[in-house]
Amino acid sequence: TRHADVILPGESTLTRGHYDLAFTALSCRNVANYSPPALEAEPGSMHEWEVLLRLTGIVTGQGPDADVRAIDGFVARQLLERGLHNPLSPANGTDADEAWSAVNGTFEGPERLLDIMLRTGPYGDGFGRDPGGLSLQALIESPHGIDLGPLQPRIPEVLRTPSGRIELAPPDVVDDVERLRGALRRPRNGDLVLIGRRQLRSNNSWMHNLRALSGGSNTCRLQIHPDDAARFGVEDGKPARVTSAAGSVDVEVEVTDALRPGVVSLPHGWGDGNGDVRMRVASTQPAVNSNVLSPPEVDPPSGNAILNGVAVTVAAV
Repeated sequence: TRHADVILPGESTLTRGHYDLAFTALSCRNVANYSPPALEAEPGSMHEWEVLLRLTGIVTGQGPDADVRAIDGFVARQLLERGLHNPLSPANGTDADEAWSAVNGTFEGPERLLDIMLRTGPYGDGFGRDPGGLSLQALIESPHGIDLGPLQPRIPEVLRTPSGRIELAPPDVVDDVERLRGALRRPRNGDLVLIGRRQLRSNNSWMHNLRALSGGSNTCRLQIHPDDAARFGVEDGKPARVTSAAGSVDVEVEVTDALRPGVVSLPHGWGDGNGDVRMRVASTQPAVNSNVLSPPEVDPPSGNAILNGVAVTVAAV
């Protein structure tokens, strides 16, 4: 935030309701579950959706005093009418004004959008057509969620590939196989390959300034197999220099047989890179930025940065 010109007022996650859209794709049962806010928002604060709609008012020329509730209602009405025109929806053909009266005034913001999507979705109540169907109110009254039964197969009807089949060998990938074979034949720099690592206490986040999460196994160490440690003369708990074609870092070694020989591992999400961390706990933890070792090239088929399988050498410091 020290680089920011404007800092938008944020809200605690605990003041927002939650309906999971991502991890339900990994569920072993078909379920619907809503978690209401655990805390009331502080007086005078703004929800994130209110901030976003105020910005919408500004960029659309309505100014900072735009009617946020009117914009919210406009978005909700558009979503509702799309749902009512969906031939697969249980609410298809329902009078728009009648349906709007059922969702207008009870909820607002994301909750109203969720209510519309639930009621027009495949398990929805269809605004009265199926009294046992889903709505946001039904989920609120079922705090442990509603079990909709086992997962249903949806292939091939949901596929949108040109062939209508799961394309396991698309041309872009097949055409790249020769380059891949050449890369596999290339001698590796020092016979070591660097891979990344997640850590439970800071998974996908940066929690190194929380003292309660800073101990135990949540440390930045280079994991290496005992055979490789002996081969390169590095010792457990001692520093080593890891070098790639892009750069080098000095990091403490952790000798472990959890890795196969020829592979070393550094966790991601560590190292500020400029020595300017202004956090009391995090600044005391020795750590390095694994991105320093990533090559400037990208993976040709995907365009992604190359963060794994990086050729490196390791030497004692």
